[in-house]
Amino acid sequence: MYNTHDFKIPQESSDYTECSAFVIEKIESIITAAMDSGRNKILIDTNLKLGLPMENINKIAGPFVEAWAYEVFSEVIEDEKNTYDLLNVEAGERLNLADVILQFRRTRKRSDSVTGHVDVKATSKNIKNSGKSPNITSFARIRTEYVKNPDLIFIILSIKHSVYSTKNDKTNMMMGVMEVVDFNAYDLKYISEKDLSYNPALGTGQIQVRDIHYVTLNTRTVWEFCQLLDRKCISSKKGYNEWLRYAKQNHWIKDD
Repeated sequence: MYNTHDFKIPQESSDYTECSAFVIEKIESIITAAMDSGRNKILIDTNLKLGLPMENINKIAGPFVEAWAYEVFSEVIEDEKNTYDLLNVEAGERLNLADVILQFRRTRKRSDSVTGHVDVKATSKNIKNSGKSPNITSFARIRTEYVKNPDLIFIILSIKHSVYSTKNDKTNMMMGVMEVVDFNAYDLKYISEKDLSYNPALGTGQIQVRDIHYVTLNTRTVWEFCQLLDRKCISSKKGYNEWLRYAKQNHWIKDD
């Protein structure tokens, strides 16, 4: 039944793979430079005698790490010696597809720039399995975005942090230190099928990475990725009929 539909088949530009690799290389260089120069600490003052609640630190870490990443990219723009070809940085609004949107200078056939949409995921070094299988994005939303923009470069930036508390001798207050210790950056479209899962519990379902710390990459076209996402949805308890409802609602097929 699936193959009988007249699909709207997205086709990315011929240089998509090179642009994706370019964006990831720039992101990795910027984050690495921040870590190597000692700009990898987030200081959190608290009057709690025992410091930050370590057993629940993963619940509050996400917004701090996202803010840190945004500041690191913003500092590149402010630096007159900007060597990363970074042209613009925008913070994704609430419920936006991405947390940070980065525009880099790159000469292409029909453009002089390339844009990366970055989804920042925080994982704790102190807590076992922290952030191991995070929700990445809504199935219907990302599937629709790839139809609208086949050149969408959607990057998952997984940032691992370690947290500890230290006492300020002058104020006798506890200061929490959230230290970025490691990271990985992946293009969602290239994450292997076995590393992606589909959770049907929320809305149209959530795309998840089974273990964000260990990911295998496979190069594929945007249309191949859309079909992969469709298979994940159809093989879940949602089934074909629910997938078809999403397809018609979001105009993935021409025969609706």
